[in-house]
Amino acid sequence: MTQDTKQTQNYFLQFHGKGSEFFSIMIVNWLLTLVTLGLYYPWARAKKLRYIYGQTELNNERFHFAGTGKEMFKGFIKIILLYFIIMAIYVIIFTMGKSPALAVLALYLCIFAIIPFAIHGSLRYKMSRTSYRGVRFGYRGEQKELAINFYKWIFLTIITLGIYGSWMQMNIRRYTHQNIRYGNVTFSNEAEGGEYFWIIFKGYLLTLITFGIYSFWWQSEIFAYYIDNMEMTKDNQKIKCHSTAT
Repeated sequence: MTQDTKQTQNYFLQFHGKGSEFFSIMIVNWLLTLVTLGLYYPWARAKKLRYIYGQTELNNERFHFAGTGKEMFKGFIKIILLYFIIMAIYVIIFTMGKSPALAVLALYLCIFAIIPFAIHGSLRYKMSRTSYRGVRFGYRGEQKELAINFYKWIFLTIITLGIYGSWMQMNIRRYTHQNIRYGNVTFSNEAEGGEYFWIIFKGYLLTLITFGIYSFWWQSEIFAYYIDNMEMTKDNQKIKCHSTAT
């Protein structure tokens, strides 16, 4: 990260996690989730996020995630209920003697309908439980606004046979980032759908030509594009992000 002031100052984001530690956490999570028939999943996710955030350091200070499995369990129950409702709609339409295509269409429409609310709820919760130097992050996006935009973007993606998908992803990224706050620091993202589309197109083509070898460079380029287009603003100072991953 680079701060644009009269005198440039560099900040370095580092991750100190160890594979062996993370592996032990994931093994326990998998076993307990399996034994409890999936009910332990919210606690497993909370433990995973606490480790990842706690091992991420910026200027000798680490991030902290205060979310708990009990809090996540409430959202988990909502997801399970929505899943059963969606599947009930699918089964009802299918058993009424209608065409299978109509049942599948109804299934996808239901899934698309809840995605923006899931994005909004997840970001709002995660940001409210994430802190750095004792100050919590926040998400100020409007649920209704995000939903309306999402439905418009998904419609354009469908009628363009998926081509608009790159623009849709960057639109979501720009909207969510510009609504993240950290104290008096605001976030923004300048990623463009056209640029991202060519990264995806080129990466897919070169990965096929090289029998998968280029996929590592492709993922690095995607990651760099995400990071390099992020900015933070505090007062009249800008902090630009830059990826050094290869």
